[in-house]
Amino acid sequence: MPYVNIRVTKEGVTPEQKLRLIEGVTDLLRDVLNKDPATTFVIIDEVEPENWGINRESVVTLRQRQAKAKAAALKGSAQ
Repeated sequence: MPYVNIRVTKEGVTPEQKLRLIEGVTDLLRDVLNKDPATTFVIIDEVEPENWGINRESVVTLRQRQAKAKAAALKGSAQ
């Protein structure tokens, strides 16, 4: 009875995307480990970006930094 927990940041994952994840993971476990889809549990947790850290900073800070860098690059290429 497999249990798979997928955690993603809460940044607009659609119901359709979630369904594709559930189907894909279920199929993968069936194909690779011969697990019964009827007993395979897939849970998707959405975590607020400020509660998720990467390389000593929150995802919020990371996204803000990336957006500024992208804006600066676009501004530089437009000149």
